[in-house]
Amino acid sequence: MLKMPFSPRLTVIVSLVVFASILCGETSSRAEPAPQPPCGSATFPPYPDLENSPAVTAWDRAESGRDWTPPACTGWTDPGFTTLVATVARFRHASGAEGLLRRIGAISGHTGIRYWSTTHKRWQTLVIDAHALSDATGDRRREDFSPGEMTEGGSLYFQQEDNLSGKAIYRMRIRSASPDRLVFDTENTGDVRYLRMPIFRPGGVQSITFLDRESQDIWRYYSIMRTSRNASRLTAGSEASSVNRAVAFFRYLAGIPTDKEPPASP
Repeated sequence: MLKMPFSPRLTVIVSLVVFASILCGETSSRAEPAPQPPCGSATFPPYPDLENSPAVTAWDRAESGRDWTPPACTGWTDPGFTTLVATVARFRHASGAEGLLRRIGAISGHTGIRYWSTTHKRWQTLVIDAHALSDATGDRRREDFSPGEMTEGGSLYFQQEDNLSGKAIYRMRIRSASPDRLVFDTENTGDVRYLRMPIFRPGGVQSITFLDRESQDIWRYYSIMRTSRNASRLTAGSEASSVNRAVAFFRYLAGIPTDKEPPASP
């Protein structure tokens, strides 16, 4: 069930990717079937139309979270979750797959992304700083990734500083890159900490995003984010905040002001 967190300050950013609301996004807290991404069968949640995008569904650990088996096309092998959020939408984009790749690779553009804080009931900066890295060590900062670098099978690294959990290094893998479909996933490669205490171990925050061209300038967006079932108990019960953070990254990717009213989960 979607609910306000016991301690929202302990809510942690999840994905990159993931990366949801244009004008009047929907959230669902009912017990729903498990998420099904666009991998050869009907999706769940289904795609909304442009006017009602996005649809956001959140699950928590109480809803069979320990035993959930990820769909095979995610590439995730470990079962279960603490928090699971699926965001689906349609959006307009006229620059084609290359333009979307450029947007995805523009890591520095994450800096200043805003979200609706369920704690303070106002828009706040979510990402304090973000930049691309030359390798997994995190020692060498570099320019944003170009579309030419974002080839299928490649891994890219970046560092992002969250307004709550501080700095963490993430790996982004390009799973598919074609004119009509882009798929990429992200996960943390080191511990994510709150007040120096690890709340997510490596791989504890994962997202995967599917972008499929529907027509010349309409794209379908499907993103799943999860935190591992072994995440710190401090992060449980944070579905409302996780939804708003997912909304913020979708808006960034779609070129929508991230603090545009209304928030997905006030």
